[in-house]
Amino acid sequence: MTLKVAFQMDPILGVDIAADSSFRLAEEAQARGAELFFYSPEALAYDEGTILANGQFGRVQRNAHAPAVLEAPETVDLGTFDVVWLRQDPPFDMGYITSTHLLDHLRGRALVVNDPTWVRNSPEKLLVLEFPELTPPTMIARDLNILKTFRARHGDVILKPLYGNGGAGVFRLPEDDRNLNSLHELFMGINREPLIMQKFLPDVARGDKRVILADGEPIGAINRVPAAGETRSNMHVGGRAEKIALDDRDLEICAAIGPYLREKGQVFVGIDVIGGWLTEINVTSPTGLQELERFDGTNGAGLIWDAIARRLAEL
Repeated sequence: MTLKVAFQMDPILGVDIAADSSFRLAEEAQARGAELFFYSPEALAYDEGTILANGQFGRVQRNAHAPAVLEAPETVDLGTFDVVWLRQDPPFDMGYITSTHLLDHLRGRALVVNDPTWVRNSPEKLLVLEFPELTPPTMIARDLNILKTFRARHGDVILKPLYGNGGAGVFRLPEDDRNLNSLHELFMGINREPLIMQKFLPDVARGDKRVILADGEPIGAINRVPAAGETRSNMHVGGRAEKIALDDRDLEICAAIGPYLREKGQVFVGIDVIGGWLTEINVTSPTGLQELERFDGTNGAGLIWDAIARRLAEL
């Protein structure tokens, strides 16, 4: 039976075919004979119990100038699809949250990956709080004096927005840095959200390991090394991806969190590990599949689709 697969994502024609994980997932589905449909989250609608999306059927191709060949736009009932991928990039704002509420109405009709209820309830920097024994010292607060108390306790810290992504707005504040007050004023003027502060982990200089899990099972890792003079290892800001193996600590972390992720329908997850400490659990739009395949030859997209096939069989 041919699967019908819809991707809720940023425009497919704008992806980097050498790095984008959504592209690789679509490519693998296409190789397995699936019919592909692409739409943006703005094109999602609820209409008297039906979840609609305006987008385009098409096929992907390894052409940097034309990553996909698309048909004419049309509006479809997502309830007629087998799998709907929730893959748009953050920010994790009210628009993102609203889309998860709408996709919840597909339950029992289409398999939404990752499960939108638990994507909504599991933001990257908050989900780690379920596993405090695995994480570095962490503070989430909006009050400046509370943040100062944490910093006084730990000295060298990282300050970042709670719902940021891609390394944006991440600051290292060594003990003698005097910018906490001004940064707090800046963030407070932007939104009403708390900030997250963590003890700085010097091991980040050797890399921020991205471990990829398929339905709760670790399938491999890549190491993201910061550029010279940079604290952030995100590839969006110049981090370099390197080959690296899973170690015993990675497997220990995955064994602790894997059952939770599997139970909550988080099929494709990327966790961040620095110096043996779990810093984030990425469920909204994790990346790293293509780098893993280049370094290790591991077809992560294939393993994820195998996991989806098992879930469809159970349904």
